[in-house]
Amino acid sequence: MTIKLHYFPSNASFAPHVLLEEMKLPYERVLVDRNQGAHKSPEYLKLNPNGLIPVLEDGDLVLYEVAAILLHLGDTHPQAGLVPPLATAERAQFYKWLIWLTNTLQPLLIGYYYPERWVDEGNVEGAAQAKASAERRIGPLLDQLDQLLAGHGGPWLLGDKYTVADPLAFMLCRWTRNFARPARSLPNIGAYLNRMLERPAVQQAIATEQLPQPWV
Repeated sequence: MTIKLHYFPSNASFAPHVLLEEMKLPYERVLVDRNQGAHKSPEYLKLNPNGLIPVLEDGDLVLYEVAAILLHLGDTHPQAGLVPPLATAERAQFYKWLIWLTNTLQPLLIGYYYPERWVDEGNVEGAAQAKASAERRIGPLLDQLDQLLAGHGGPWLLGDKYTVADPLAFMLCRWTRNFARPARSLPNIGAYLNRMLERPAVQQAIATEQLPQPWV
């Protein structure tokens, strides 16, 4: 069975793209051209009625939501060792940070990039305020991530072991690259992002998606 990743460059599909490269799994990339509205097409809406990217097809399974995709890949390929064992404290912390990334940090980043979604149509001033508010509220969350990395002193998000949460953390930190205070400017996150950039899977995903610099 071939895994299919429906993606668009620099979108939320980047994290599972990195993970698939990391795990060296055979898979097919299916471009969903946002510029042409393909994510709102009837065909795509059959896969994800929310019209959001990404979607993962794994045999008969159709899955959306980034955290669910990452967790599914980790659980169905335990030989990769990218998720902590079930019913352990390490697994509980892994759940906490994976969900924190997708439920706490990512929505604010979406608010920064798409502020018009939170105001009435045509309210340019309101959209600008929403964008500024999102960037301001993201700052303390980046501090929290920086403190996490400083506290355990390990090279990866959760310590010594790389997990499926790392591509997600990298992707979200990357989305702050044009902030006045980007994630890379924090000492522990900056070093972490540089370590992530050294991983061949990250470099391969960047090259495949033809992402321009700055990468983080």
